[in-house]
Amino acid sequence: MRLSSPRSYHHGDLRGELLTRAEQTLRESGVDGLSLRQLARDIGVSHGAPSRHFRDKQALLDAIALTGFERLGAVFTEAVSEGSFMQRLESVARAYVRFATENAALLELMFARKHNPAAGTELPAAAERAFSVPVALIADGQGNGEVIDGDPTAIGFASFATIHGMASFVSSGLVPAALAETMLGDVITQIMNGLSPRT
Repeated sequence: MRLSSPRSYHHGDLRGELLTRAEQTLRESGVDGLSLRQLARDIGVSHGAPSRHFRDKQALLDAIALTGFERLGAVFTEAVSEGSFMQRLESVARAYVRFATENAALLELMFARKHNPAAGTELPAAAERAFSVPVALIADGQGNGEVIDGDPTAIGFASFATIHGMASFVSSGLVPAALAETMLGDVITQIMNGLSPRT
């Protein structure tokens, strides 16, 4: 019986398929479990095909991280699409915690690669675009008199540091998933209290 040979790299969207499979492997086995040769075997193409899109593993990791920031930006944009300032702030916070807990390994990679000089300028720019959405929300709240004066970037990142900490607690199991929704509501309330101008 004749064995089938690996598919040509010209099939479909190979780059997209490689990234999808790589993210799945990242979730299951971590960064150490990723290799271009194994990805090629997993999706049934020749071992050299992935190199036409990613010169090495580091390039693959950068591409995964870049895709992650693009997805996070889309999540943020959808979260602030409607509602009052408070509703949008809560929506952004819940969307981030959901993204972070569902994609813990990806988020860790995103932040690790962002600060790697070898990754170039594309990743930091993608991160800035993603987080510009909640920063713009803070600026909007300031314009409406609902948020204290100050640098909206500094205020936004201080708020998100708290939300990120909450997500880390959930991902690590320190906070049970069953309690996450209630506790996140309390966290959002405390953030809003801190952001509100003193009267």
